[in-house]
Amino acid sequence: MKKYLVQFKPFLIFIGTFFSAYILLTLLYKLYLNSYSPIDVDAITNVVGRNVEQLMHFFNLDIRIEKGFAAPYLLVFYNGEIPIRIVEGCNAVSVIILFVSFVIAFSGKLKTTLYFILFGAFFIYVLNVIRIALLAVLLFHFPDKSHILHGVLFPLIIYGLVFILWIIWVNKFSKYAK
Repeated sequence: MKKYLVQFKPFLIFIGTFFSAYILLTLLYKLYLNSYSPIDVDAITNVVGRNVEQLMHFFNLDIRIEKGFAAPYLLVFYNGEIPIRIVEGCNAVSVIILFVSFVIAFSGKLKTTLYFILFGAFFIYVLNVIRIALLAVLLFHFPDKSHILHGVLFPLIIYGLVFILWIIWVNKFSKYAK
């Protein structure tokens, strides 16, 4: 048994570090969410909604975002219709937690790790705002394509880009990069 522990030590350290970071960050995020009443939209989701609205106004699109009625979501009015709602799960925090946990598990120099985490979190956040804006427009025009757009295409894009960030991290900046 000791032979296997020694042989798989790097993998076990990675798994332990990844899950420790993931659980800690998820618990902290859950504490943050629990500070809001069940019918209120959290501050991060509100900022995402404002940024989506700002982005769409930049392109002179007819957009208005309002809080849902006695529910924790934002209604997105596009051309007078509501093609989407923004809920807490749309704010990309869970994706950022996953990204950060992986980078920590494959950490490199402290300064480089922190910069990459900040860059990656910002990149994921901006990509998510663009994703929500595009979803509003696309689902307005193609409401019957909701499953493929929201359930397949956009998750594939965002997780695919997170995966590319991980590959860059491991190959260029982590302590395992050659």
